[in-house]
Amino acid sequence: MNTEIHQQGEIKIAEITADRFLINDAEDGLQLLVDLYYQGFDKIIIYETNITPAFFDLQNGLAGGILQKFSNFRVQLAIVGNFDLYPSKSLQQFISESNKGRQVNFLPTIKEAKAKLFY
Repeated sequence: MNTEIHQQGEIKIAEITADRFLINDAEDGLQLLVDLYYQGFDKIIIYETNITPAFFDLQNGLAGGILQKFSNFRVQLAIVGNFDLYPSKSLQQFISESNKGRQVNFLPTIKEAKAKLFY
């Protein structure tokens, strides 16, 4: 796992990359969150390719469980990827609703993710 730090003024964002899944279950999500939170990050970017595909199946509750933890810690999360690969209408609605807020966003590019988290 690699962490690239993006900073503007007091705002610090951790961009996480890896060549494997970093989040396979709720425990992995919590561990990643806590590790970065205690390093002083309250904004995180992770790639869709580093999250188990099960996360994007809303029926199993994995996404809800993980994202609730980010909400509880008040850590903003941007997930970067191609979400058109997931044809589920409920997932697309969830992504659309999430993107209206600031807590969790699903964005197609790192540039858009940084722009969302810096403002």
